[in-house]
Amino acid sequence: MNGKLIVFEGVEGCGKTTQIQFCSEWLQSLGISVLVTREPGGTSLGLHLRRLLLEKSPDQPIADRTELLLYAADRSQHVEEELRPNLAAGKTILCDRYTDSTIAYQGYGRGLDMSLIGQLNSIATNGLESDITLWLDLDVEVGLARKRGTSTTLDRIEQEAITFHRRIQQGYAELAKIHPYRIVRIDANADVEIVHKQVQKILIEKLKVI
Repeated sequence: MNGKLIVFEGVEGCGKTTQIQFCSEWLQSLGISVLVTREPGGTSLGLHLRRLLLEKSPDQPIADRTELLLYAADRSQHVEEELRPNLAAGKTILCDRYTDSTIAYQGYGRGLDMSLIGQLNSIATNGLESDITLWLDLDVEVGLARKRGTSTTLDRIEQEAITFHRRIQQGYAELAKIHPYRIVRIDANADVEIVHKQVQKILIEKLKVI
């Protein structure tokens, strides 16, 4: 595979969407072929799964293990339909969330068995790892305040208790310690332009995009 898989991770409201857009425009200005995608929802099937996962239905709650399996199904389809073919075609992929989200949200957040999550991630990805993961580190209170300020409705995950989101943040911090070669922390409290410059610097140094 000649392409590169660049993943953006972080808690709700950390600025992934904005930074992916900035990064895509920058890379394309360098003549690099870019694909922007996301999980869940990076395929036609994934869009249906995304709706099931994020729309809140009080009368039909999703069990934690069911949630985990739905995310795994979305990822499996995404890897086979989008990620592997486009990497083989030499594209640079900017992906909004990947395997670390499942560990942070369903592992640390929900408290599900880490070995089970590891097995499902392995099955869903068939061994495909990111070339680099950019963790946009932001206080959960700040991120959720951003979400509430820019959206009239919060999805099922965004409506979870603050303690849930704090556990997720702890998960990302632990993952960054475990995988320092792959996960790079970026201070997302800074101005969006400063964050973008950090992203550029990391990609130039780590992936030699220039």
